[in-house]
Amino acid sequence: MFSFYQCKLKYKVIYCFFLSVFLLSCSEKSSQLTLRVGHTLDTEHSVHKAMLFMSERLEHHSNGAMNLKLYPSGQLGSERELVELLQIGSLAMTKVSAATLEGFVDDMRLFGLPYVFSSRDQRLAVLESDIGKDILNSLNYARLQGLGYFDAGSRSFYTCKKSVQKPSDVEGSKIRVMNSLNAVKMVEAFGGAATPISWGELYAALQQGVVDGAENNPPSFYLSRHYEICPNYTLNEHTSIPDVIIMSQHIFDNLTETQRGWLKLAMADAAKKQGEMWLAAENEALAAVKEAGVTVTYPDKAPFIAAVKHLHAKYDDSIVGEYLKRIAAMSTEE
Repeated sequence: MFSFYQCKLKYKVIYCFFLSVFLLSCSEKSSQLTLRVGHTLDTEHSVHKAMLFMSERLEHHSNGAMNLKLYPSGQLGSERELVELLQIGSLAMTKVSAATLEGFVDDMRLFGLPYVFSSRDQRLAVLESDIGKDILNSLNYARLQGLGYFDAGSRSFYTCKKSVQKPSDVEGSKIRVMNSLNAVKMVEAFGGAATPISWGELYAALQQGVVDGAENNPPSFYLSRHYEICPNYTLNEHTSIPDVIIMSQHIFDNLTETQRGWLKLAMADAAKKQGEMWLAAENEALAAVKEAGVTVTYPDKAPFIAAVKHLHAKYDDSIVGEYLKRIAAMSTEE
């Protein structure tokens, strides 16, 4: 006789099986393979538009044999929940911030460290190099397949009252951060109180004074309408955390070599397109928030870099430390 736990487990397995069939389907009326993709961003975001483009390119490269079906705006859950669906093979693909992946593989902690990259060009070069590929491959340990990166720009501080022009301006302020250890340590290094709050709850938290500010890239600051509450935006660009396109290892392994090739080509097309759209979105966002009355400033980054340099040293004897050395060597070679 089954125990309550065994029955619950049995029904969970059955549920996951049918969900998997739903999320990765091949229509009875067509031989077209549809990969189901979930993400948490809205349909106006460059990531969603790039993934629509990826679907078009996948259909093109496969001559109609494969495409993507998108479920945006968190329809299928939070980023962490989407990753977990991938791990059990109940979802084919998702876009996730590298910060979310810190909890799955240590290698991703590199991106959460402040001031790893000196410029956008250097960041993109690293992502396209063997370093970027090695980090993607590390996801295999978590039953995930890394397909590529999307640009998510750089994150900077925005505040409701006091403008941040130097690290000491963060002292005593409650700053919303993602649920990332490196993000917490960074704000604490500046003297602030790091406060992890979900993205969906942040507008109300800023409005009610639960936090004094937050940090994010220009499109997110604009599309979230946080500029309505926070009139100060300081482009100190402390972290550059890419978005990562990942796939269920189980589903990827069941694709043919030809299908994987089509997917790789579509990923490359989408990454190039998204990079172009991202730059346009950044410029549009900054122009829009300035028009709305936000004061956008460009502080000297040197004091910010100095205040968090010790956070890099803590990773000297880890895989993240090895990546930092490889990035430094790559910069020297250039």
